[in-house]
Amino acid sequence: MAIKQLNPYLNFNGTADKAIQLYQSALGAKVDSIMRFGDAAGNMPVAPADKNRVMHARLQVGGGMFMLSDTMPNAPANTGGNVHITLDFDNPDEMATKFDALAAGGKVTMPLQNTFWNARFGMLTDAYGINWMFNCEQH
Repeated sequence: MAIKQLNPYLNFNGTADKAIQLYQSALGAKVDSIMRFGDAAGNMPVAPADKNRVMHARLQVGGGMFMLSDTMPNAPANTGGNVHITLDFDNPDEMATKFDALAAGGKVTMPLQNTFWNARFGMLTDAYGINWMFNCEQH
């Protein structure tokens, strides 16, 4: 069977709701579905303080999709630098707007700039520790 689709899955330490809000405002993400730990209360024990944590969410961004969740408090996610989510744009002005919006509260690791591979490119880590690459081929 062929691979149908590749979807990144992001894990957060109790900040998934805030990250979803950032991705909605900065990238125009649309929430396809969201389930909270409290929704599964009959199937697993959930402390009252953890009921609103995101168990699973699906977000549409452009033609792609990614998923995300909070971890349980006793199993925190490590943030790291070995994975980036890449966004490919066809409009450099739209890319710059979304880059600036996603960089707010985060850290720009490479400002948007023209590259030797004939693209405008930049990298950042958002306020929740997720690494992003922005790319727009120049014609």
